[in-house]
Order: sequence, then structure tokens, then C-alpha cells
Amino acid sequence: MKKLAVWSIGILLLGRLGINSTLAWDYEGHRTVNQLALASLPTNFPSFVRAPAAAERVAFLAGEPDRWRNTPDLSLKHCNGPDHYIDLEGLETSGLNPEMLPVFRYDFVAQLALARKAHPEKFPQIDSGKNEDHTRELLGFLPWAITESYGKLKSCFSYLKAFEEDGGTPEEVANAQQDILYVMGVMGHYVGDASQPLHTTIHHHGWVGENPHHYTTKPSFHSWIDGGYFAKIGGANVKELTNKLRPAQLVALNGHAAKPEEMFQAAMTFVLEQHKLLEPLYQLDKDGKLSGEGETGLQGQPFLEGQLSKSGQMLGDIWFSAWQQAPPDTYLKAQLAKRKR
Repeated sequence: MKKLAVWSIGILLLGRLGINSTLAWDYEGHRTVNQLALASLPTNFPSFVRAPAAAERVAFLAGEPDRWRNTPDLSLKHCNGPDHYIDLEGLETSGLNPEMLPVFRYDFVAQLALARKAHPEKFPQIDSGKNEDHTRELLGFLPWAITESYGKLKSCFSYLKAFEEDGGTPEEVANAQQDILYVMGVMGHYVGDASQPLHTTIHHHGWVGENPHHYTTKPSFHSWIDGGYFAKIGGANVKELTNKLRPAQLVALNGHAAKPEEMFQAAMTFVLEQHKLLEPLYQLDKDGKLSGEGETGLQGQPFLEGQLSKSGQMLGDIWFSAWQQAPPDTYLKAQLAKRKR
């Protein structure tokens, strides 16, 4: 169990909570990402998300996908677990180009199945005793989880606008707002996962296979990065990170604002950029810069804080994009027009 100090939007609000987490930033790290994203929202963003109760709801929901992992329900483990990561090295084994993956997750699953069938010799035998949830055949769905959440949030903003503009009741508007808070909060977890380089690789719990640079092979390395390091040094400097945020804008892709249909490519590009930092992360550990002890042991702090900041900024941009790019809910608008008549 690890801890990470957090601050609320723009204000120091120190809090600590320990939670078992092997596939994510610790609970407080995810909470911090959502709070940074909230702090990045421009003043013209719908104001209801800034109400103290709403902001707290969004922050709390950052940990929801990890709380789902605490249940023994295998069906939930099957659908939830792979959304937290993607093992990019497995794409090469499957003959897939990470920059040309299908936008639809089940098309991706089909491609993986075909690759296994065509070249079974390339894939290690799966121990059925360790695969009760039937996920070992998968490489993870992290960029799809982000993209699909963006689609859900667009839908929420579409019907909120319809209720606000076309005669929805106060109760309908309030419920639509609550839906938005829920989707914003939960999706923040996946964007937070994407900035943790150990969520992009087969080397997620220590280096596996050939290890010419002699990186650590300790399974505990993951939990140390998730929150153990911050617990050791007394927390991340989130106030400073908040001050460095720029206002949220449309998600960028190759120098231009990503169109709605390009959100998957934008999410995948973000994941690939964090994957480039995998070996630098392991090297920091090798050099003693992630020990949290002495002057040298603190030199890894800017790296890890920077990753939290990247997620917060990206998440704010995705929220902003969903709001700006939400299309009219023509069906609901027609139904509201009928109700008026």
C-alpha cells in the first residue's frame, strides 16, 4: 500500500489514503490527475463541474476502475482488467503496426486471434490456472478505453445541451450533469494509466527476458513507481504542477486539432510517447535516482511528477474536446419538441 499527497483544484488540500493497486498509479495519484485536469479547464467550460461537490465527485471517481478490480467477479475482471494497459511489444509479435491499429477494439481482438492461429509458435503457452479471467491472450485495450470514454462524454454533453435548450425539466438537466461528472471521473483513470510507462509494456513488474542493461527485475518496482516513491519523499509538488498547466484546448494530433474521428490516433500517439520513457524510467532506478534518499534519490521526482502532469493536461484537453465536439442529439431534440406540442 502506497500513499501520495494531493491538492484540490488550485488549493492545497493534503490528503492520504492507502490502497492496494498493481495496475495503476495509486489511488491518490489518479485523484491528482483528475484534479489537475479540472484545474486546466477554461472559464467558459460548463460551470457546474466547478461546484465543490461536483469537483470532489470527479476526483473520487478517478479510483473507480481500480475499485472494480477488488471484486472476485471474473466477468468484471475480464472486461475491466485489460482496459488499464497495452503491452506494445506484443504488437510486433502479432505482426501489427502500433500506428495502424484499428479504431474498433473487437477488430483488434480479431487481428490478435488470427495472428495466434497463423503463428502459434510465436506465442508462449498460456497457463490456464493463471488465466481464470481469460485475459492472458490479450495485449490490453488502454487506447480504446480512452477513445470510447471520449465518445460517451460527447454523448452526455449532447443530451445535456438538448435538455437545456429544448425544454428539459430541471431534474433531467441535473441528471445529465451527474452523468457527465461520472464519465469525466472514470475516464480520467485510463488517461492517468497512459502516462505511467509501465502500463505500456511487458516489463510492467520488473524487466523480463534479455536484460543487457541490467535493469531491476523486482516485481515491486511497479508499486514503487505507482506511489511508493512519493510516499517516501512526502508527496508530489502538485501546487507547482497546477501552476504550470495551460488552459485546456482541443486535443492535438500532429500539429493540428484532432477531429472526433481522430481521437483514437491521438490517444495511441500519447501512449506511444510515454512508452519511449520506459527505459529512461528503468535507468533512473538503476542510477539510484528513484530511491527517495539523499540528493541523488530525489532526482527522479521531476520525471514522475511530469508524468502526472502530462495525464492531467491530456485529460483536460479530452474533456474540453468532448464538450466542443459534441454533436446535436437530434433524436432527443425531436422527442422534446413532441413533448412541447
